[in-house]
Amino acid sequence: MRNSIIITGASGFVGYNLQEYLKDAHDVHAMRVRYVANQRFDLACDAIIHLAGKAHDLKKVSNPTDYYEANFELTKQLFDSFLASTASVFIFMSTVKAVADAIDGILTEEAMPNPKTHYGIAKQQAEQYLLSQELPNGKRVYILRPCMIHGPGNKGNLNLLYQLVSKRLPWPLGDFKNERSFLSIENLCFVVQELLENAMIPSGIYQVSDDIALSTNELITLLGSSLGEQSRIIAIPSPWIKGIAKLGDHLHLPLNTERLQKLTENYVVSNKKIIKAIGKPLPIASKEGLLKTFTSFKK
Repeated sequence: MRNSIIITGASGFVGYNLQEYLKDAHDVHAMRVRYVANQRFDLACDAIIHLAGKAHDLKKVSNPTDYYEANFELTKQLFDSFLASTASVFIFMSTVKAVADAIDGILTEEAMPNPKTHYGIAKQQAEQYLLSQELPNGKRVYILRPCMIHGPGNKGNLNLLYQLVSKRLPWPLGDFKNERSFLSIENLCFVVQELLENAMIPSGIYQVSDDIALSTNELITLLGSSLGEQSRIIAIPSPWIKGIAKLGDHLHLPLNTERLQKLTENYVVSNKKIIKAIGKPLPIASKEGLLKTFTSFKK
């Protein structure tokens, strides 16, 4: 059965891929939204996938109010409109950063949220609002917390790593030992489709990640394999690298403390809850998805 699906934030990386993934089975419509006080939305559809919002600003030049209007107030307005509509499914794209910016061990849905940034706090406020409202019979709401999403066409930190390895430059952060989770865009689209089509999956919060976490050093090795090159990893003492990153905060260098954290932090996310709820394995293995992403950087 073809459903009518509205996607907000459809022009972004995730939105574009979701439209392409879902269009053969459903009628997908993009909707432009922004926060305006006291507005309501006409949601003539079966499901809403809410992606629109303000992304985390690595340069830290954004007004904090922008995060709360775009990520909390807008979500609140859209969800209130959903409750009053005939639509039956609401999917909110939150983030693992709504729980924690740094973690010890493995992050699960049971962790007590303690976000530290305006971005994470606003997303957490939106989550809490959605969970606090009484859900009418026949309606489902899913809060997805993806980790770092990657895929063809995504120009993020993985592309920076690719540029370094492709120029045959050595990777200087070999002294850092870490593991982190990634999420292939194909796996994310698969999860969203399952939530849309399986009414037996209960409402709630679900973390989304690939099955296997990798270290940054493993990523560098995998990047070399995708290029047919042998990666060079050197271990400059981590205190030296941290000092350079602090300089980067003030001198606007390619490496700053926030980017260094993203490249070297431990951030392992459990996906057991969503896999159990769906009852199916993810279609793309961790390394397979990353290789697809790395191959796309050649074009």
